[in-house]
Amino acid sequence: MTVTKLMIAGVAATLTAAPAFAGSIDAAPADPIPTPVQVVDTTGDWTGGYVGLNLGYADLEAGGSSGDGNFYGLSAGYDQDLGNWVVGGGIDYDKLDIGLGGSDVENALRLKLRAGYDLGNGLVYGTAGAVRIDVEGVGDDTGFFVGAGYEHKVTEQVSLGTEVLYHKVNDFNNSGSDVEATTVAAKVNFRF
Repeated sequence: MTVTKLMIAGVAATLTAAPAFAGSIDAAPADPIPTPVQVVDTTGDWTGGYVGLNLGYADLEAGGSSGDGNFYGLSAGYDQDLGNWVVGGGIDYDKLDIGLGGSDVENALRLKLRAGYDLGNGLVYGTAGAVRIDVEGVGDDTGFFVGAGYEHKVTEQVSLGTEVLYHKVNDFNNSGSDVEATTVAAKVNFRF
């Protein structure tokens, strides 16, 4: 073979093999489209109002006397969810009939503030405020309370909780005696 024929054969082989090296004539598969990342909300939304029922136990002391017993009551309030933190305010009314030094403690009314940490469907919180206690035959007087609690959403509209509070009224109605009370309550709240 001559050089010319070898060159023509080489060019022909190159032209016929070029498509094999270039790939197929089919379109290349498309790159997968990335799916958007879904952000999972690990905190519940506690913003809104609520009304509820309380059922609990109270241990009372005043001027060397003590008494204990069960109570029931109502509560209402509003919470604002700030992300990881929740703040709110409310009012509680508890009906008691607990003997204390010859008199009966009849009821307690609380104005409360609370602040807590959002655990999703759970809320752990601290609370404080003013309490007005009414004692039969002695009158009523105002003091303070502090405490802590936990609330858990069973549904978006219903939550269950428990709360422990310490109350103190100094020199109750100018009697010279301080009234102290510790309460433990189970609560159910209906949220809206």
